Amino acid sequence: MSDTTYAVFEELSKRGHEQVVFCSDEASGLKAIIAIHDTILGPALGGCRMFPYASEKEALTDVLRLSRGMTYKAAVSGLDLGGGKSVIIGDPKKQKSELLFRALGRFIEGLGGRYITAEDSGTTMQDMEFMRKETSHVVGISRSFGGSGDPSPVTALGVFSGIQAAVEEHLGKSSLAGLRVAVQGVGHVGYHLVGHLVRAGCKVIVADVDQDSLKKTCTDHKVESVAVDKIYDVECDIFAPCAMGASINEGTIPRLKCSIIAGAANNQLLNEKTDAAMLATKGILYAPDYVINAGGLINVSNELQGYNQEYALQQAEGIYDILKNVFVVAKRENIPTFRAADDLAMQRIEAIQRVRRTYTGMKPTLERTRLRGA
Repeated sequence: MSDTTYAVFEELSKRGHEQVVFCSDEASGLKAIIAIHDTILGPALGGCRMFPYASEKEALTDVLRLSRGMTYKAAVSGLDLGGGKSVIIGDPKKQKSELLFRALGRFIEGLGGRYITAEDSGTTMQDMEFMRKETSHVVGISRSFGGSGDPSPVTALGVFSGIQAAVEEHLGKSSLAGLRVAVQGVGHVGYHLVGHLVRAGCKVIVADVDQDSLKKTCTDHKVESVAVDKIYDVECDIFAPCAMGASINEGTIPRLKCSIIAGAANNQLLNEKTDAAMLATKGILYAPDYVINAGGLINVSNELQGYNQEYALQQAEGIYDILKNVFVVAKRENIPTFRAADDLAMQRIEAIQRVRRTYTGMKPTLERTRLRGA
């Protein structure tokens, strides 16, 4: 057995995944990975990300982390869904085609509904509609097809509601007016979040590697920008990571001059245990990423029952209450906020698993240690 094969199975065992599918299609150039982490609460739902990963190992690591986070996101949000994710290895600005997404759609169809995909970083609603030509197991499609459209505004609303909860918890303020917020990344979600913050009376400073997105945000919302690497040094009340993950780490935490971290990015902490401890030492409250950014999942999950925008928005605003509960548990148990969120998610998963065993005699399909904490 090769070292590479051993490493793959070691990772799957460590993180508790049920299934990982490697997808290759020569005609379209597709190279993709689908990861199904857990389906105890329901079919695994998670977006399809397209990114020019430096290696296949990097792509695998990303899809395993992201799919695991989706399990917790669905559980803590009260959704009857499991966690999954897919990644396409490629440059979304150069390598997209109808053939590519239809090829991935056929792989997803072959999973028989165990995995449902949606839009994510590097993919669009149009890409989802290409996949829908091959599979019905896709959400985040346009209104004309009975979908919910772009989930970004709902994700942003959920993040904004979560920021309100964090500010009330940590700063004792019921209003965001006058607070300084540094937003790292102003893509679809970041752009809409900046709009909410500006309308709430915040002073917003932004940064992004994409100059087009940066210019649009600064022009439309009349906000200031700084160089990408300087965003960590901005004096602010709230730091909102809305770009790629792992931006909060031992190298950036000493530079932060904020009281709260609350943003839309996934997997914000590079090393959960040590990074959370460093944040606690600095007195910074961390809003767990998969809780505060659950609005997008909430939005597209509504398509499965027939989309109702008003209900989806109400659910996204409910992230405020979910986070308040996370903060209560963290304070009561004297544990980091990410661990409190994990515990709440696991309690729901294990409760449903116990009920199923009672009525069906089903044996557990996974060894239920801690799903997150590798």
